[in-house]
Amino acid sequence: MATGRTHRPATRSRGIPEATVARLPLYLRALTALSERSVPTVSSEELAAAAGVNSAKLRKDFSYLGSYGTRGVGYDVEYLVYQISRELGLTQDWPVAIVGIGNLGAALANYGGFASRGFRVAALIDADPAMAGTPVAGIAVQHTDDLDRIISDNGVSIGVITTPPGAAQQVCDRLVAAGVTSILNFAPTVLSVPDGVDVRKVDLSIELQILAFHEQRKAGEEAAADGRTGVDDDADTDAPPMRATPGGRKGPDGDMPAVMPA
Repeated sequence: MATGRTHRPATRSRGIPEATVARLPLYLRALTALSERSVPTVSSEELAAAAGVNSAKLRKDFSYLGSYGTRGVGYDVEYLVYQISRELGLTQDWPVAIVGIGNLGAALANYGGFASRGFRVAALIDADPAMAGTPVAGIAVQHTDDLDRIISDNGVSIGVITTPPGAAQQVCDRLVAAGVTSILNFAPTVLSVPDGVDVRKVDLSIELQILAFHEQRKAGEEAAADGRTGVDDDADTDAPPMRATPGGRKGPDGDMPAVMPA
């Protein structure tokens, strides 16, 4: 997730690369799964495989945290969970406001995984007056007219935008004006923000298009492989082999040998 104003974790001041920061949640997810199974220690190879990275990169990432495994033993799972959680700023409660309570906004409001990961949905906001007062996930939806007050009253640190694309920039501007400096944007549009405001964009259509590219490439590679093997699915596999004989017909490149069963 993006970070903001006074709640920035120590990662940037300590010079941890952004690429490493982006992988920390992957390690935390894998470590949490191990912790839930009461696994006490894990090797760099096992943890790297669970997180989907190579072990050399994992060890390099952990060196930025000052965490080194014990040779022959590995890493202490519980300590790494605490260490990474602290580095990501997840050892405290982060109030979140979701703006745009349509299908996606309501689904996020009902997502139960936020609380266990250090985030609390503190406010739901929508522009539709008919939505005001409607409970979603046990929280009453409030109108955008009161956005500034809602952000202030709830001490919101992170704003989540799930509005239609045409309304996203205006909502973003209002969140920033209200003091929010970390925004997670689900609207399919690029937001313009001032310096000091962090935006993370989630675009499902782009992710699907990337997957479509890989599917197309795999299909092309499979077709090329079939071509190299010379396999013809429509060929009669029971037919006898063919051999060339002299005296064939004339072709554009000269005499073409006739073929007949061997």
